Amino acid sequence: MNTRRILTGGAIVVSGALALAACSSGEDTSSSDASGELDYAGETLVVTSFGGDWETAFVKAVVEPFEADTGAEVELVTLYSGDALAQITAQAASPQIDVVHFSGGQEYTAAADGLLEPIAADELANSGDLIEVAAAGLDRGEGPVIQLAPIGLVYNTESGAPAPTSWLDVFDEAYAGHVALTDFSNTYGVLSMLRVSDALGGGIEDPSEAINELGALAADGDAIVVPTSPDLQTAFAQRDTWLAPYAMDYAGTLIDAGLPVEFIVPEEGVTASLITSNVVAGRDNPELAKLFVDYELSPEAQAVFAEEMRYSPVNTTTEVSGDAADAVLTADDLAEVVVYAPAEIAEGRTAWTDEWNALITG
Repeated sequence: MNTRRILTGGAIVVSGALALAACSSGEDTSSSDASGELDYAGETLVVTSFGGDWETAFVKAVVEPFEADTGAEVELVTLYSGDALAQITAQAASPQIDVVHFSGGQEYTAAADGLLEPIAADELANSGDLIEVAAAGLDRGEGPVIQLAPIGLVYNTESGAPAPTSWLDVFDEAYAGHVALTDFSNTYGVLSMLRVSDALGGGIEDPSEAINELGALAADGDAIVVPTSPDLQTAFAQRDTWLAPYAMDYAGTLIDAGLPVEFIVPEEGVTASLITSNVVAGRDNPELAKLFVDYELSPEAQAVFAEEMRYSPVNTTTEVSGDAADAVLTADDLAEVVVYAPAEIAEGRTAWTDEWNALITG
C-alpha cells in the first residue's frame, strides 16, 4: 500500500467556510476556543487518493489549506475506486479510512451496504451553492460530488475531417479508421456507449444496438479500442486518431502535451464522470471528516480542480482564471448534463461488458 503523510504546524484562525461548517452541525465542539479558532492538532484523517497528478492538485487544493486551518494531519492512501470499496468492505467491523473517494459509482453500493456515514446538507456550509447533481446523492446516504468530468467528443483539429457535432458521428465515414473507443473496463467507455445509445433511441434500458454498432467499428478496423487514458494519448499522438469519445479533463491533458485536439459538446449533450467524497461509517471523528468534505466543495478548492485538472466546478460561486476559464464547462453549461443512475449502471454493466467483449475479441 502506498501511503503518504503531509504534516503542517498548529491551527490558525479558521476560514469563513470552515467556521460556518462548524456551526452548521448545531453541535458545540470542544476543539473551538473563544477566539473562534479550530484546533484539531493531534488528530489524523486517513483519506484515499488516486495518486499522480490528481493527488498533486488535491494536496494543493484541499489537504494543505485544511491542515493549515485546522491543525489536523491528513494521511493520504492511494486506492482506486474498486480497491477502495473492497477495503472499506473488508474493514467494516473496524474501519481504518475516514474519507473515501470514488469515481465509478461505488458510493451507491457503499451507502446501500451501510459503509458510509450519511451527510446532511446542513452539515455542509457549501451545500447551498452546489449544482443539483453534486448534492443529489445525499438523500441516498452518499457523499457529494466534488469533481465532475464532462464526457463528450475529443477531436483532432488537424485531421482535415469536419468537426463532429453528434455522438453518432463516431459512425461517420469521414472518421473511418481514425476513431478510438474506450473499453468497458473503463467507466468512460460505458458512459460514452450510453450516450450513443441515447442518440440511437435505445437509452440505458436497451443499449444493445449501440454496443453492437460500436463493436462492429472495432471488428471492421474502423476503430481501435483503448483501455486507459495514457493509451488514448498514444492513440492521438502515434496512431492517427481523429475522434474519440472521452472526458474533458483528459482533453486538457492532451492539449497541455501539445496535441492538436479540442473537446466538443455534442448536440445531444454530455454525460459526466463523477468523483464523490464520502465519510466512512464507524470512525471516531465524523465531524472532522465532514469538515474535510466541505472543504473539498469550497470555491477555492474547486478553482484549483478546474485550473489544474480541467474539472468543471460543482460550486456555482467558483471563479476560474487563466486558460481554464474558457476550457471548462460552467454550471450553466451543465444544466442539461445527463447523469445515469448508479444502480442502473451497476445492474446492467456486467451483461453489457460480456456483450462488448464477445464482439471485440470474437
